[in-house]
Parts: sequence; structure tokens; C-alpha cells
Amino acid sequence: MTGTLAAGTDVTTLLTGRAAPDLAAAEAAAAALLTALGVDISTPAMERTPARMARAFQELLTPRAFDLTVFPNDEGYRQLVIERSIPFTSLCEHHMLAFTGHAYVAYLPGPNILGLSKLARVIEMFACRPQVQERMTQQVADWLNEKLSPQGVGVVLVAEHLCMTLRGARAGGSETVTSALHGVLLDDHRAREEFFALAGIGGRP
Repeated sequence: MTGTLAAGTDVTTLLTGRAAPDLAAAEAAAAALLTALGVDISTPAMERTPARMARAFQELLTPRAFDLTVFPNDEGYRQLVIERSIPFTSLCEHHMLAFTGHAYVAYLPGPNILGLSKLARVIEMFACRPQVQERMTQQVADWLNEKLSPQGVGVVLVAEHLCMTLRGARAGGSETVTSALHGVLLDDHRAREEFFALAGIGGRP
């Protein structure tokens, strides 16, 4: 029988708990910011830019609602389930510039298995907020470990940070790699190496 974390419960709303965005106020703030930085927003090309900025940030900060669909592990599946190269975009909370990359997520099932699309949804849920990559990696691993009660969880994020490549160090092409592990993937080096090998990320973490 298919189940959810809680019948009728929107997981995104449950975890974020944010107030509804005020797009009019965001547009006014964007206009004030651009003007304060010396940008002329009175031209035909720029006059709608504050509104577009407000909508763009709203989109980047708003994950899509979903329910966590789980299924009983009736066949007693005992090997890793891995989703590779899940794309994500988040906003660095220090500069509000994007960092983009791919997530590699694995779990060793316990009593339940997860609908495969939900792994990508969980990544999106934690990406759509001001973030740092280290925290996001740990949040995804902790959440899956809590909700699924698996034998093990592994999460690796590989991302390029615009706050590092477009400004500051201007280290174009650099990537940041973070990992978080639970259960047998933390305690058993063979299971950990299997995860990294099957995910196709080798020994990078």
C-alpha cells in the first residue's frame, strides 16, 4: 500500500512555514536597490526590471508543494538506491547569488522505499531558500534519515558558486563538493566506497 508522511499533509508547507510573499513590496525594494546602485530604471528596457527581479527571486525561493510518497519494502530490497545528477539551484545566503550544481543521493532501504521522483523534490525543497551548501547537504541527509528510517543515507552536492566565480576570488570553473552520511554509509567504508563509485563521483568527496 502506498503511503505518505501524513495523509493530506503538504511537506513543503510543513517544513518551511514561511509567510506569503509580498510581490509589490519586493518590486519596490528591487527598484530602490537598483536606483541606489546608480542603475537607471526609467528606460523602456529597464522599467519592468524590478517586477521581473521580484518574480525571479520568488521563484528561486519557493519550492513546489509535494507529499512524501513511500511504499512498503515488501521484497526486502537490501541494496543501495541511488539518484545521480539531480540538478539544483539555490541562493547563497551571504550574497544572494546563485549556486548551481548536481546532487547525488543514496539510501539503503529499511522498512520503506521512496517514490524516486521524491528524491529530486527533497533536494528542491531545501534548495529553495537562502542557503549554504554545507547546511543544505546535511539537511537533506538528516531529513531522509529521519523520515525513511533507512539503514543508511548518503548525499553529495557538487556546485559552482557565483559569489566565488563572478566576484571576490573570481575563480571561474571551480566547484565545491560536500557530503553527508548516515548509518552504514558512514560506518562501513566498503558501503561508502560503493556509493561514491556507483554515483560516478569517485573519491572526490
